[in-house]
Amino acid sequence: MSPLEEILHRRIAAEGPMTIAEYMATCLGHPRYGYYPTRDPLGAAGDFTTAPEISQMFGELLGLCLAQCWLEQGRPSSFVLAELGPGRGTLMADATRAMRGVPGMLEAARLHLVETSPRLRDEQHRRLAPLMPVWHDSVANLPEAPLYLLANEFFDALPIRQFLRSGEGWCERVVGLSEGRLAFGLTEPAPHGELEHRLADTREGDLVETCAPATGIAEDIGRRIASQGGAALIVDYGSARSLGDTFQAVRRHDKVSPLDAPGTADLTAHVDFGALATAMPCATTTLTPQGVFLERLGITDRARALAARLSGAQLDSHVAAHRRLTHPEEMGSLFKTLGAFPEGAAPPPGLLDT
Repeated sequence: MSPLEEILHRRIAAEGPMTIAEYMATCLGHPRYGYYPTRDPLGAAGDFTTAPEISQMFGELLGLCLAQCWLEQGRPSSFVLAELGPGRGTLMADATRAMRGVPGMLEAARLHLVETSPRLRDEQHRRLAPLMPVWHDSVANLPEAPLYLLANEFFDALPIRQFLRSGEGWCERVVGLSEGRLAFGLTEPAPHGELEHRLADTREGDLVETCAPATGIAEDIGRRIASQGGAALIVDYGSARSLGDTFQAVRRHDKVSPLDAPGTADLTAHVDFGALATAMPCATTTLTPQGVFLERLGITDRARALAARLSGAQLDSHVAAHRRLTHPEEMGSLFKTLGAFPEGAAPPPGLLDT
C-alpha cells in the first residue's frame, strides 16, 4: 500500500467516506504524495500527451486567434496574457512566437501563469523566461486588466462531485472502504438545490457531475472580460451538459481504475461546458469541436506550409500530428472549444456567437 493510500484509509476510517471531489483533490494535489507536485506527467515518458505537445500548429493558431481579438478590441496598451495549467510552457511559447508578428502586442502583454506544480513551473521558466512570467496559485490572484487567456486541458482536472438520480432526490457517489480496500459507495438520496434544474432532463438512475471550482473560475474569468475586455479560449474534452460517469484515471497512456494506486495516475472528468458558459457574465460562443475550430483558423494551410520543408519520417510525423489534432476519430470531435468575449465585441476567430 502506497503512503498516500494509507493516508486515505486513515482519513476514511476516522471521518467516513469522502466525496469524489475530496478524493480527486487529495490524489492530485497532496503536497508530498500527490500526482502533480511529484512528477512531469506529459509526453511519451509520462502519462498523457496534450495538443501543444503534438504540434506547434496548435499553439500558433490559438496565439493568432487571441491576437486578432486584441486588434479588434483596439490594441489595449497594457493587458494580462494568461494561461491556466501551462504544462511545460509549450502552448504559450508557440502562441507568443506567433504573436511576435503582430506589431506592439508582446510589448503590451504581461505574462501571468496559473500553476501549482513546482516541477512544471521550472519547465515553464526554462521556456518562457524572456517573457518574464509571473506565477499564481489561483485565477483570483491575476491582476485586474484586460485579460487574454488560454486554458487547454485545465478544467478537466478540477475536482468533481457525482450524483445519481433517485426519485426526486440524488445519491452522492463517494469513496469509502470495503474489505480493507478503497471502494465506491452511495449516500442516501436527498434533495440538492444545485441540481434542481437537472430533474427536468434526467431519469431515474442517471448520473450527473458537478464542478464548483470550474464554475467559480469561469465566473471570475467572465467578470474580468465583461468589465475590462479581452477574450478567453477554453479547449478541453467534454460536452454541452453533464450526463453519465466520466471520472477516469490514466497512467502511462492507458486507462486504469481511479482507485488504483492513488497519486500515481492522472484523474480527470469531462468538462460541462454548458455550466461554464452559464457561469460567465460575458458573451460566450457556441461550443465547437476542436477540429472544426482549427480548420476555420487555417490549420491545413499552415500544415502544408510546414510540410514543404519536411521529408521522410519528419513529414510522416507532421501529417500524423495534423490528423490527430483535427480528425473526428482522434481529438477533433472529443475535444471542444468555448470562447468568451465582451458583449458587443466580435467573437474570437473560428468561433460563432450564440
